[in-house]
Formats: sequence, structure tokens, C-alpha cells
Amino acid sequence: QVQLVESGGGLVQAGGSLRLSCAASGSIFSINVMGWYRQAPGKQRELVARMPTGGSTNYADSVKGRFTISRDNAKNTVYLQMNNLRPEDTGVYYCNAVLVNRLGFTDEYWGQGTQVTVSS
Repeated sequence: QVQLVESGGGLVQAGGSLRLSCAASGSIFSINVMGWYRQAPGKQRELVARMPTGGSTNYADSVKGRFTISRDNAKNTVYLQMNNLRPEDTGVYYCNAVLVNRLGFTDEYWGQGTQVTVSS
């Protein structure tokens, strides 16, 4: 079993900042990718940022220059620092991980989601 537990969402005014955290735990051998997705009301889930192990970081065009993804590999944790937030950043943010479990299988896992609301 693998669990992804997110924290750090909340309500903030436009121009403000929030920091999301996501810790992976359980039957983990290695992590290939950790990242963040979001889903606004009535819209499909979309990539916000992803960070492969040893690879290039990817950001959605809409968050470049405002959001920063980082990882603490020793803690199996990924962070999303969100600055200069806009109302259109409102949504449920989901942590995502692609990892190899201790049985040797590669699979994708999702957190339960954390709400981010940006008021204008």
C-alpha cells in the first residue's frame, strides 16, 4: 500500500502565496516522478508541475514564473510553492506519484486533493 498525504491548501487573496506539501509513504522502492495536478469546477484535471527524478521539471504555461516545484527525496515529499496567486488558480490540487513499489511493480498514485481558493 502507498499513501500520498497532502497539506497546505486554503483561502488566500489574489497576489498571495501558498505552499503545498505531499508526503508519500508505504511500500515504496523508488519514485520516478512526483507532481501536482489541479481541477477547477467544471473542468478537466490538468498538469500544474511535475518533477521526474533526475529529469527536467515541467510546468503548465499558466503557472510558469509564479509556481515552483521541489522535492525532498530523503522524505519522499514534493512541494509546490505558489506565488502571485490568481483567482483562476482556484481548484482542487492533487499530488501525483509514479513509483516502483517493493514488489517491483510501477504504478501511479494520487492524493486525496487539497482545496485552493483564491479570492479577487
